[in-house]
Formats: sequence, C-alpha cells, structure tokens
Amino acid sequence: MQEHGKKYREQKAKVETDKLYSAREAVALAKATSYTKFDGTVEVHMRLGVDPKHADQNVRDVVVLPHGLGKVVRVLVFADGEGSRLATEAGADHVADDAMIKRIQEGWADFDVAIATPDMMGKVGRLGRVLGPRGLMPNPKTGTVVPAGDLPRAIREAKAGRVEYNGEQEPAAEVALVGPAEQLGTRRRGDRGQGRRRNVLARAPIGLGKNGGLCCGVHVGGRLGVSPR
Repeated sequence: MQEHGKKYREQKAKVETDKLYSAREAVALAKATSYTKFDGTVEVHMRLGVDPKHADQNVRDVVVLPHGLGKVVRVLVFADGEGSRLATEAGADHVADDAMIKRIQEGWADFDVAIATPDMMGKVGRLGRVLGPRGLMPNPKTGTVVPAGDLPRAIREAKAGRVEYNGEQEPAAEVALVGPAEQLGTRRRGDRGQGRRRNVLARAPIGLGKNGGLCCGVHVGGRLGVSPR
C-alpha cells in the first residue's frame, strides 16, 4: 500500500482520529488542512447502514447547494417547440437542435449539465456513447429529464449548484460537494453540512429496517486532503 506524502502527514497530525467533531469544527479543519496549491474541492462522505445489493435499500437523490459550486455551470437543454422557448428564456447556455445533436455525436461536449424533455429522449438516447462516459446523460432519477413546464426550475437549480449523491455501489454516499476550500468560512458552511445530512436521512430506503440506522458516520474533507469526522 502506497504511503501518503509528507504534506499529507503534516496535516493529518492536526486531526484527532478518535474525536467526533461538530459540523463547524470539521469544516474549519477541512479548510485548515487543505494543502493543495489549487482551490481544492471539499466533500461530505457518509457511511450508510444499507446493503446496496438489495434494490429496496438504494439511496440516491440530488441536493441544490445554496451558495453554488464556486464555478459557472454551463447547461445544455434538449427540447423543441415550447420547451425550446422556455429553456432559452430560463438562461440555458445551449438548446440542442438537430445540428447540435450531430455535433455531440461527433464528440462535442462543451457543457456541464444536460437536461431533456421526455419527448426528446428518443434522439438523446443515440448520444449515450458520448454523454454516458462523461456523466452527462439526462436521467429521470436525477431530475434531468423533466416536462417542458419544469425546465425553468431545472435550469435554475443546475446553475445554482445541483449535485447528485448515491450509495448504489458501496454502503457509502458521496453526499455533496460542499464547495471550494477557499470559500469555506465565508458563509455558514457548517450549517450546510448539517443540511446535507438531513437531506440523506429524509430519504431512508424502505428496506432499511433490516439494518437499523441509516447514517453510521460522516467525514468532511478535501478531495486530496484529510477528512475529520
């Protein structure tokens, strides 16, 4: 097993591994122990008391970060007719027509989120080889396939900082991107971490009765840094 580098070990020494920190303390430590030269992303990870092998114990949803992701989110919408007009008025960066769909088939993917109306999924399905590997394929489960009337809300949420979490692969959930480390402490980010926890707990799967409590542990930390719990 590869050992951590000197910088990581120096920051890890600041964290008491056996201590349970409050949300505010954990956020403060996440910022203090961020040692990357770039503005690294801080994440919340939860260990869940579920068995993802059972379909009735899957935990999957999205959250909207109240202060955004710290970056501009480019939104592409697959819609026509009334949906195309609503998407344009709502501030979509691109509304895909047949010419743009052809560009995407050729490999173009200069956007961060793709949203589609149900009637367009026949055309969107042909783009799976391009959009799927990039995590850009619209999906009803993540709220990116919506009726035309819901496009303004979906676009607004996507640009505000809408993040998916799930615990389908392992009994853990990468709950949400809290935001860039440099912004931590400028707003009440500790309260946001509490909000992410409540969001997950409110979506306890129906099969959870077999395993007991949903949330068994929470860690906050930089993607390349130390994670206090």
